[in-house]
Amino acid sequence: SLGGAKSAKELAALYGADEEKAYTAGLLHDVMKNASPDEQLQIMEKADIILSPCEKLNQKLWHAIAGAAFLKTELNITDEEIISAVRWHTTGKAGMTTLEKTVYLADFISEDRTYPDVDEVRRLAHISLERAIVYTQKYCIQKLLSQNMIIDPSGVECYNDLVRFR
Repeated sequence: SLGGAKSAKELAALYGADEEKAYTAGLLHDVMKNASPDEQLQIMEKADIILSPCEKLNQKLWHAIAGAAFLKTELNITDEEIISAVRWHTTGKAGMTTLEKTVYLADFISEDRTYPDVDEVRRLAHISLERAIVYTQKYCIQKLLSQNMIIDPSGVECYNDLVRFR
């Protein structure tokens, strides 16, 4: 989380988002990552969140949704920009704000990341948030397809939203 916070703050400084909000969202983005599925479902229920059919089938998405709920219900964070950045850090979505983009991308490029394409994503992140996000969406969609996993429509919508302006 410290690496994510550092990367989010650096990207925010580079692209004009609020650095403190980016750092806070980066620090908290995985607050529910190590919680059990039952704990994640409980916190989402407490926040009156109803999962979409795709979200129900993909537990890897739950920590982001539960994390946003945890910020509201347990930490009493009221800043919707921070909450939204945590909520969308795994899939992205169409129409993301600069803060949401920085936290999403920071999660992919933090210093602890070692996946095969991380250096390319880091390079692109310093050229264009949008180009880097398109690259990560393609990477993730291809990986999910190769593993016969559910692809959340939000990620596809994020990709489509960004490539239509290229």
